[in-house]
Amino acid sequence: MDLRQLSYFVAVVEDGGFTRAASRLHLSQPGLSSQIRQLERELGQPLLDRSSRSVTPTEVGRAVLPYARAALAAADAVRQTVDEYTGLLRGRVTLGLVSGATGHAFDVASFLADFHDAHPAVEIALTEDTSERMQAALLAGELDVALLGPTGAAPPSGISFETVIDRPLAAAVAPGDPLLSRTDRSSVPLAELRDRPLICLPRGTGVRAVLERACAQAGFPPHVTFEAAAPHVLAQLAARGLGIAVLPTGDTAPAPDGRLHMLRITQPELRARVALAWRTTGPASPAARALLSRLREALPEAVDRRGDRHHEG
Repeated sequence: MDLRQLSYFVAVVEDGGFTRAASRLHLSQPGLSSQIRQLERELGQPLLDRSSRSVTPTEVGRAVLPYARAALAAADAVRQTVDEYTGLLRGRVTLGLVSGATGHAFDVASFLADFHDAHPAVEIALTEDTSERMQAALLAGELDVALLGPTGAAPPSGISFETVIDRPLAAAVAPGDPLLSRTDRSSVPLAELRDRPLICLPRGTGVRAVLERACAQAGFPPHVTFEAAAPHVLAQLAARGLGIAVLPTGDTAPAPDGRLHMLRITQPELRARVALAWRTTGPASPAARALLSRLREALPEAVDRRGDRHHEG
């Protein structure tokens, strides 16, 4: 019996069959089946019930499964401990990004390339999602670190935030809009957006949560007629006169005619924040801790070069 055979057994159980497990392990199905049968012969008992379409563990297999998982985890811990002493990081890190989180302030691709050069044995899985779902994924242990827009006034229990971008929200208005009747206008009270068609990021994003919370406190729901995940698309829709785009200042692409007006939203002032987020207990693996540490160094440097306000959250 060896660890490889135990890992094959666990994979078949988790995937519910040989076909999916073989595909994930990059093995042939007959080869995988042969390894499992060899393990069963050595133990003297069948571990898997192959009598139905889905392969399930036998009673003995169910009893063995937690010990197999514990043995694999212990072997990983041994490798991690040795790697820490030799300065080599291994493992897999999951990093979540909200669409348009940093705009041009942070070059994610260059950061990941530099991190890979420093730690070539670390695999990084990059995913994009809404801030709301990423907060849930952090708590569930499905993400190690995320760059997101906070959706509440305070971090959810179990998650730590460090704010890296903090900008006022503005109304992006096309020429001819009634809000521009005063040519010297630079701001607009939130109440004046009541019943106006708005263009905003989708639900589950930090900007949308800030807007909906402020409107609810002012006694009206926002009338959002268009949604898009990318801020520059919101600006383009506003430039075509399809509504008023609600955007962080500095996030608009130039309007086709160059005349899209930005009016800071006031009474109350609304702010959009982007934060680095992780579980309060800290990432589980040394590789994830190293990625978080480097992000906490690199993000403020990149954002400060652009001139965005930065503070610890």
